[in-house]
Amino acid sequence: MLNQSNKLPDNTRKDPEDWKTGEERATGAQISYIETMSQEAGVETDVKGMTKAQAAEKIEELQKITGRGQTN
Repeated sequence: MLNQSNKLPDNTRKDPEDWKTGEERATGAQISYIETMSQEAGVETDVKGMTKAQAAEKIEELQKITGRGQTN
């Protein structure tokens, strides 16, 4: 069921730690986005050896800092 603002249902968001591919290496797109947002936020982020799940969590963290990717 969709919520009042026509967003996706709450059950479509899966915790990155529960992903079947979460332990695979982070994608190039994830790494690039993290590097861009880290620079914008003025923080250093070590992306070496980062998994897809770790990258997703870091992206969420950086989005909160930078305001990127937030919908209101």
